[in-house]
Amino acid sequence: MDSDLNVLGEPLEECGTDPVTGFYRDGCCTSGPEDLGSHTVCAVMTAEFLAHQLSVGNDLVTPRPELHFAGLKPGDRWCVVAIRWLQAYHEGVPAPVVLASTHARSLDTIPLEVLREHAVDVPPDLSALT
Repeated sequence: MDSDLNVLGEPLEECGTDPVTGFYRDGCCTSGPEDLGSHTVCAVMTAEFLAHQLSVGNDLVTPRPELHFAGLKPGDRWCVVAIRWLQAYHEGVPAPVVLASTHARSLDTIPLEVLREHAVDVPPDLSALT
């Protein structure tokens, strides 16, 4: 099913379960019609990215117990909104990206070449990076 493919055209892999991420809180950057923000980029949080997100009104660090959200810290993997990641990229603070866990829907917003520049995973078939 297309909705379960990553940006490399392969089955979408898990992004993170500690904390549990994803629009559907299933650990994956799966997306569907309810996900209007396109929470599809599996990003590895950095202090710079988190600070940038906070500065643009996307607070990913403050714990929200009522939402079962402990707040993110550097090193956490999180499914971020594609346009927010692209904004951070344009402002010089993109978070590293796990291509195998980034949903193909991200390509509606971010060119694959840009995602590849910040990839932290290397697929088994290196031809996918060319």
